[in-house]
Amino acid sequence: MITQITDVPNNMVAFKADGEVTKEDFELVKTQVADLVEDTGKLNYLLFLDNSPKDFTLGAWLQDALLGISNITKWNRAAIISDSDTVIKFTDAFSKVMPGEFKGYPKAEYERAVDWVSEKTDAA
Repeated sequence: MITQITDVPNNMVAFKADGEVTKEDFELVKTQVADLVEDTGKLNYLLFLDNSPKDFTLGAWLQDALLGISNITKWNRAAIISDSDTVIKFTDAFSKVMPGEFKGYPKAEYERAVDWVSEKTDAA
């Protein structure tokens, strides 16, 4: 399931993934991303993984990929929060092949990630 995290600055969107994530869960994400891009012209995005990437169904991964492709020129800053070193390293590497900046953070650095994604700070 994906739920929106609402207590973040208004120049970003944030979501928490918990348990199994399906393609239907991405409807909320797509709507909120579209609204933010329309309002700001760019995408500042945070995803807090309180589960494992294996909890995402194939349909969810496809929806995630489509989200990235449909907004490819709008990505500004994106953070993935997880206690998985593999997820953090993959996210950091993703920045080399996608427009925008992508950073992985451990769960203990949630506030730091919000500050970075919302452009409150440049310190990654």
